[in-house]
Amino acid sequence: MPPLKTPDGRYIVVRGRLWRTSNPHLDEAQRAALVHALSAARREVKAALAQEDAPRLAAARAAVHQAKLGLGERGAPWWTDGAPDFNRFLAKNTPYAQWYAQSGEGPSAAGRCSARRRAAGAAGPSACRSGH
Repeated sequence: MPPLKTPDGRYIVVRGRLWRTSNPHLDEAQRAALVHALSAARREVKAALAQEDAPRLAAARAAVHQAKLGLGERGAPWWTDGAPDFNRFLAKNTPYAQWYAQSGEGPSAAGRCSARRRAAGAAGPSACRSGH
C-alpha cells in the first residue's frame, strides 16, 4: 500500500510524520538516474557499516545526501509559491493537521502506540513519545 500523500503532493506521511516527496517536475531520465544513485549509495552505506569503515561510511552518506538533494527531498523546497517547508514535522502540528485527522490515519496514532506498547510489554507513558 502506498503511503498517504498530502493533497498538494508535497509530502508523504509515515507514522504521522511528513516527509518531502521528490520533485514532480524532474524529467523521467533525471529522476531514474537520481533514484539509481540513491539506491547505490544506500547499498554503500550498508557495506560500510558492515565493515566498520568510517571514511567509506562518510562518503556513502554524502552520496545519499547528494541524491536526495537532487531529487528535491532535502535542501530548498522544490515548490516556488513561498509556502513553508514542514519536512519531518508531525502532521498534527502543521497546517495539514485537520486533513490528517480526517484521513483515517490521524490522531488515533496514540491508540495504536498503546496497543504496540501492550503487545511489547512496555510500561510507562513515555514509551511511545516522539518529536516535533
